[in-house]
Amino acid sequence: QVQLVESGGGLVQAGKSLRLSCAASGSSFSLNIMAWHRQAPGKLREAVASITSGGTTSYVDSVKGRFTISRDNAKNTVYLQMNSLKPEDTAVYYCNAPDTYDTSNYRYYNAWGQGTQVTVSS
Repeated sequence: QVQLVESGGGLVQAGKSLRLSCAASGSSFSLNIMAWHRQAPGKLREAVASITSGGTTSYVDSVKGRFTISRDNAKNTVYLQMNSLKPEDTAVYYCNAPDTYDTSNYRYYNAWGQGTQVTVSS
């Protein structure tokens, strides 16, 4: 199965930038959509951005114009460039590959990373 490992979180001041990375590793898998979700304390997890293997992107309204999702298919890595960060962006950010295909058993499954903390101070 695939393992998703996030990196790049941290503590930043409002208005600054961070870049999150998520590397997929393992064997016998194929990735299509990759996405970032976040969960703030006391709130439900929400989808932030997604990107297909062909490069089609989508964003939640609250981050449009500030965040950019991209991917390197050769490296099985997805990125989230976060600019003009706000305190309300504070959350644990999770990498997600919702339709990972296991080529060893011909099944699809929903893969998640362990999360990385992003804290934005005012």
